[in-house]
Amino acid sequence: MIHLGQTNTLEIIREAVQGLYIADEEGNEVLLPNRYVPETFKIWDKIEVFVYLDNEERLVATTDKPYIKLHDFALLRCNQVTDYGAFLDWGLVKELFCPFKEQAFKMKPGGWYLVYCYLDEKTGRLAASSKTNNFLDNNKLTVKEFDEVDLIVSHPSEIGMNVIVNKVHTGLIYKDSIFKDLSIGDRLKGIVKKIRPGNKLDISLGQIGYRNIEPNAELIMHELHDNGGFINLTDKSDPEAIKEHLQMSKKNFKKAIGTLYKQRLIDIKPDGIYLV
Repeated sequence: MIHLGQTNTLEIIREAVQGLYIADEEGNEVLLPNRYVPETFKIWDKIEVFVYLDNEERLVATTDKPYIKLHDFALLRCNQVTDYGAFLDWGLVKELFCPFKEQAFKMKPGGWYLVYCYLDEKTGRLAASSKTNNFLDNNKLTVKEFDEVDLIVSHPSEIGMNVIVNKVHTGLIYKDSIFKDLSIGDRLKGIVKKIRPGNKLDISLGQIGYRNIEPNAELIMHELHDNGGFINLTDKSDPEAIKEHLQMSKKNFKKAIGTLYKQRLIDIKPDGIYLV
């Protein structure tokens, strides 16, 4: 079966004036236009392609790699807005359509928007929606506390930053847990810190509890080596100074230098930390 909106590995079955016809194991065919035909090929060679609909609503294959696929999220640029909706650059010749009813906020040309790619059941076309929460569900969680998860930064709130968790759930990183700049569309790793009533996910960008000591201690050791064996920070330093210099909380900083001090790797003096 040829999967619309996905990468397919298909077999070259014949050459035509307009390109190559390629097919799946069941014999379903799709055209690979001339502009994407490789310089050298043989009949029955297999080729990896992305399949979507052309301007005539016909299945067509391309060797270009789109920025987004079906059932995925990505930050895309709006190229133009018409009477029908917005058209987004997703790395292919034909732009990805986002109807007005699927825009969380009215899109403008040149703007960047986090969207979800879905299949419009009425038209059979691939389309985009910036109402990303409509495609996420926390009713039945597939994660548990302390699991490492993949995150996509979604949108800010008054208390922190909303994130998409494993492309399935919504989560929140509280402001006091953010120690580096985050932008919408960023992809990063995190930890499920807590599951609150209603299956609300609290997410941490660091690791939890004792797991947090070792990576932070290693970071401090790297900083010491990079700065001639001295850091002008102590357990008395202002939390904002620690956050700015090391991108970690004061609590985690104190745990880390405590570990290093016990291991006799550092010396803590009134003016800062010294590498032993």
